[in-house]
Amino acid sequence: MIVGTTEQFACTFRVYWEDTDGGGVVYYANYLKFMERARTEWLRSLGFEQRTLREQYGILLVVARVEANFRRSARLDDLLQVTCSVIESGRASVIFEQNIYRGTAREALLLDGVTRVGCINAETFRPTALPVVVTAALQRQEHP
Repeated sequence: MIVGTTEQFACTFRVYWEDTDGGGVVYYANYLKFMERARTEWLRSLGFEQRTLREQYGILLVVARVEANFRRSARLDDLLQVTCSVIESGRASVIFEQNIYRGTAREALLLDGVTRVGCINAETFRPTALPVVVTAALQRQEHP
């Protein structure tokens, strides 16, 4: 088990029309999409893609819990920086701290949250251990 914040990963996304409501404000559920994209890119930065995890290792990573504190609204055309860092990793799950900021210089914190992702067998949908290669990558990130 890894406990403690690892290196923070960040992605930049632009707010498009389809991300907003009629007032040009990001619809609340779309913040979860931005968080998902950041975790997917984090995983890719470690050398893993979702399709590979399913096809080669027979697993899926699924969200088990999300806590989101909405601080400020993002608006149409805003540039967002979405961060994620592992705060705990267990046998079959990873807990991330995730933040969304306006601007690449993080001018304003828009959302802070925690996301727990579980590992399940792609065939049975039952919890299963993270593959050794994934846990090894997490340990390398924790202790470079």
